[in-house]
Amino acid sequence: MSETKIAEPTTETTSKDFKGKVDPDWCPGCGDFSVLKSLQVVVSSLGLRPHEVVTISGIGCSSNLPGYFNAYGMHTLHGRSLAVATGVKMANHEMTVLVTGGDGDGYGIGGNHFTHISRRNVDLTYLVMNNQIYGLTTGQISPTSEIGMKTKSTPFGNVEKPLNPITQAIMNGATFVARGYSGDQKHLQMLMKEAIQHHGFSLIDIFSPCVTFNHDNDYAFFRPRVRKLEDEGHNPEDWKSACEKALMWGDEIYIGKFLHVQRPTLDDQEPVLEEGGPIAHRPVAITNEQSETIIKRMM
Repeated sequence: MSETKIAEPTTETTSKDFKGKVDPDWCPGCGDFSVLKSLQVVVSSLGLRPHEVVTISGIGCSSNLPGYFNAYGMHTLHGRSLAVATGVKMANHEMTVLVTGGDGDGYGIGGNHFTHISRRNVDLTYLVMNNQIYGLTTGQISPTSEIGMKTKSTPFGNVEKPLNPITQAIMNGATFVARGYSGDQKHLQMLMKEAIQHHGFSLIDIFSPCVTFNHDNDYAFFRPRVRKLEDEGHNPEDWKSACEKALMWGDEIYIGKFLHVQRPTLDDQEPVLEEGGPIAHRPVAITNEQSETIIKRMM
C-alpha cells in the first residue's frame, strides 16, 4: 500500500492566481483588457502573491480594474486614488501598491494629486489607461483629447490644448516615467515589470483605445505611428531628451521608458518608518477605552 504524500506549500504564482472572481464588463475590443492581462502576468512573474499587493483606483471604466484583479483592492473617489494610495503605502510600506485609472480621473479630477505624488516620489506604480476621452459618461473630452476632436461635449470641435502627462511627471519629480500601448502586450509587460521593481514613483501612461466613443484615436491611428524609444538608444537618464521625445505627436509617437532615475522616496525620508517595521503591524498606542471614546465623539 503506497503512502499518500502531501504536497509542500509553494509561493509560486501564475497569472491565474490574480484573476478576480468577476469578469470585466468593458466593451469588446477595449484596450483595458490588455492592461489587465499584462498586469496579471507581470505580478506573478515577479513572484508576488495576492496578499502582498493592493490595487487602488478612482472612478471610470478603467478604475473598475481592482474588481477584476485578485489582490487587496480599494475603489475610491473620483480623482482621489493617489491620495489614498499614499496613505496605504505609508501605513504599510512593505506592500506593493498599484494605482489604476484613466486620463479623466488621473489628469483631470485628480490632477492636483498627480502633481504632488510626483514631487514627493511616493513608492508606488501608477497605470493610467489613457483613451483620450471620458468613456464611462459616454463620450466627453478629457484633459488629453486633441484639439478639434468632436464629442458630446464639443460638437463643434475641442478648442482646449491637451496636457502632456509625460513631461508633467518629469518636471514635477517622478523618477520612472514611461508610455505603453495596449496593442503591444510584450512591450507593455516589460515596462510594467521595471516600473513595479523601481523604488520610487512610477508612471506608465498607456494608450488604451476606447473603441466605442473615441474613433479618432483608435488602433488604426496608433498602429502605424508608435515608435519604441528602446529601438533608438534613448538614454532614460537624460530628462531633456525625454521631454523632447514626449512632445512629439504626429506621424511618430514614442512609447517606452522616457525617464529612469533614483532619488529618495517619501517613505525613505520619514523618520517614523525607520524603526519598528510597517505602522500597520505595530501595537496600537492607545487603550480600547480611549479608542471607544474617540469613536463615540466621531459618531
